[in-house]
Amino acid sequence: MALGLSQQELGAVGGVLANAQSKYEKGSRFPRADYLAAIAIRGVDVLYLLTGKKSRFKEDLPDEETKVIESYRRLNQGDRNAIARLASSLAEFMAPVNSDS
Repeated sequence: MALGLSQQELGAVGGVLANAQSKYEKGSRFPRADYLAAIAIRGVDVLYLLTGKKSRFKEDLPDEETKVIESYRRLNQGDRNAIARLASSLAEFMAPVNSDS
């Protein structure tokens, strides 16, 4: 039961009947991309569903944080290291300021 939904309810979220949902869960049938997209919107961790590995980040990150992560991923390793040092220094420096509020 994902998200506390029955097979019929989860199937409806994904646009399939309960018998198709049951076959997905048994591994005798595999879902299409539109089904996976629909249940992902509802909060199902599709990466975990397909691979058994949990997603590293929540899908509902604010746009600003998503942009920072996307930019970071485009950097080379040296620049990533510099950003990590900068972020660590800022967090350490700002910790006393943030704890006063």
